Amino acid sequence: MTDASSPARFDMEISSIRYLNPFPKDIIVSSDAVFPAESRHLQLRFHERLREALRFRAFLKESLGQTMNGLGYLHVETPTLFKSTSEGAREFLVPTRRAGYAYALPQSPQQYKQVLMASGLGGYYQFARCYRDEDHRADRQPEFTQMDLEKSFATGETIMEDVEKVVQRAWDAMRDEYVLKDDGTSFIPVKRASQQQSLDGSSSTANPSNISEYPHISTPFPRMKYDDCMTLYGSDKPDLRIPNTILRVDEKLSADFVGMISHLESPVVEAWKFSLHEDVDRREAQTFLRGFMENLHKSFHQNPDGAPQALVYDSSKPLQGFSALGPEGLGALQEAATPESGLAELQDGDMVVFQARQKRPHQGGSTKLGEFRVALYHAAIEAGLLERDNSFRFLWVTDFPMFTPDEEVDVGQGGSSGFSATHHPFTAPLGPEDVDLLLADPLKARGDHYDLVLNGVELGGGSRRIHVAKMQEYVLRDILGLDKVKMAEFSHLLKALRAGCPPHAGFALGFDRFVAVLGGASSVRDVIAFPKNNKGVDEFAGGPGRISDEALETYHLQLKKRK
Repeated sequence: MTDASSPARFDMEISSIRYLNPFPKDIIVSSDAVFPAESRHLQLRFHERLREALRFRAFLKESLGQTMNGLGYLHVETPTLFKSTSEGAREFLVPTRRAGYAYALPQSPQQYKQVLMASGLGGYYQFARCYRDEDHRADRQPEFTQMDLEKSFATGETIMEDVEKVVQRAWDAMRDEYVLKDDGTSFIPVKRASQQQSLDGSSSTANPSNISEYPHISTPFPRMKYDDCMTLYGSDKPDLRIPNTILRVDEKLSADFVGMISHLESPVVEAWKFSLHEDVDRREAQTFLRGFMENLHKSFHQNPDGAPQALVYDSSKPLQGFSALGPEGLGALQEAATPESGLAELQDGDMVVFQARQKRPHQGGSTKLGEFRVALYHAAIEAGLLERDNSFRFLWVTDFPMFTPDEEVDVGQGGSSGFSATHHPFTAPLGPEDVDLLLADPLKARGDHYDLVLNGVELGGGSRRIHVAKMQEYVLRDILGLDKVKMAEFSHLLKALRAGCPPHAGFALGFDRFVAVLGGASSVRDVIAFPKNNKGVDEFAGGPGRISDEALETYHLQLKKRK
């Protein structure tokens, strides 16, 4: 053994080795072996990053839970066999042997936790399993985990403060335990103790140059209203690492240029400046932009509002490459520029992207320019033309519209109003003026709804809830236009509210996303033991499976033949 100040080391003498079971010869194991998703057990066995991601996940879960307990929230489990309700997302149904009856897997514990507040519990939390039959993306799974919480006699301010405490304490615990290891494409959280052991000499391959500390974060997190996010960043979950804000410029552009990029009559036209690394010259920038535009998703080129138009500043060209704007166009654009837009100062290789949109209040989660902005930023990093930013930028987004037109949502509540609740139908109006707008113009009403965003990812959302039965009935029946059948779906909640319920608010943290962003993973699938693929299929076990004739008979089901 070494002295007490050094890590303990032991010598071991091995007298014999016996294997527990024979290893199949058709499985080839090497340092660079890539196993398919069907062999998830081998991925987990031989890919250290996957195993460490699960340990990192367990660490964060324990840290968050300890803080929730310390803040006085009571851990309560709610059912995962629920009933179908028009809460806002598409559900998974679970048939029963009782003909014509089925459970629904919960989209969230939302209604149960509000009933717990009506029951006088005060504060609740759990790491809840939730299920939504949504379109599949990198940050979505049909089943997922959220850290769910609710508190009585609380406002949105109360909940945001509590969430900041939870995140801050988990972050501090993470910084004590983990450091960042840059792997060339992203970063990996590694145990501080194991890394220190390597640096102390137990590993000859230690490379301290790719190890750094998780940065400090401070609370309270900055806040921004939904309309401001959409105006400045074209997104309701802006990535604050992406430089320069969007600027409206249609009043500074010639009618000829506006007509060239859009067939809309009097559209809003917005511009955004993007700069690559200072060592990238204008020719390399033009080549990169040309390739990016050629491979751009068809939704941008087929956008009915018009396709994006990008120009590169080039001091060697007439009008610096902006001749499409006319003789005075670039000067007028720069005179109108705000400091945050960066448009007043252009250097060779800088790109300016123009995009038209309809002249109407912001709706939905993003504009086309906002989507283009994110795509171009990440493409530049992938191409090595911009340094990757491993900082962490939290943001609260507030003052969302209470309702969104149905064409902007996947499912909604299915009422007759033509719009659905932006968050869910239990969100309270933000202020007295928004209560008045429920009667006059519901689409202009704001909800007391708040999202926590980190690096362009919505980590979670919450709201102050409607706690008065008459108000909740009015929103469901008279605002959203639910019929009697759909109103009956919420009878249990309305009954609890009628019996008296304190004001309350809550939040749900998307735990899978939280682990993925803090762990440098590109997809939540990389921090889940047995994830589904982009089609919702469990490639390891093979689910979902076909329903047998026997099961169809047992559960009184019949397959409908397609015409």
